[in-house]
Amino acid sequence: MSHEDGKDLEVLTFGLQGEIFAVEALSVREILDLAAVTAVPNSNPFVGSLVNVRGKVVPLADLHIRFGMEPFEQTVDTRVIVLEVPLEGEATIVGILADKVFEVTGLAATTMEAAPDIGIKWRREFVSGIGKRGEDFVIVLNMERIFASRDSEPAGKPEDAGSETVTAF
Repeated sequence: MSHEDGKDLEVLTFGLQGEIFAVEALSVREILDLAAVTAVPNSNPFVGSLVNVRGKVVPLADLHIRFGMEPFEQTVDTRVIVLEVPLEGEATIVGILADKVFEVTGLAATTMEAAPDIGIKWRREFVSGIGKRGEDFVIVLNMERIFASRDSEPAGKPEDAGSETVTAF
């Protein structure tokens, strides 16, 4: 199975805990150094912070939390990827934390496959597809589904097991 629409895809690749992830390049608005972040009390832990982007308050999501990974630790390579994501029929600006940003690259539709039923710690609905670039796998994320999901629990938790969840071995 190829990417959802069967077309080649231009993506921005980035790292989270040693894995290569990607978002569609057309959705990327900016890439910023991690600056002052304001925590929001009693908020969803996954989107629990705000960041100032050119005078605009933007929610900042930590995919480490969303995917049940180890807690995020800022380094000199940490970046905020500012995206435009369609939510409830409206374009919404959000930020996501990345351990490191790599490059904008193309993924051929012929290299894209659906997420496997086993071996992934987060919900398959969050993955548009998995591409291969050289020897590396690139996990292309569906940001609309990640942000639209009403479930605030980290997706990698064992209690999330069910039809929508893919659990690790």
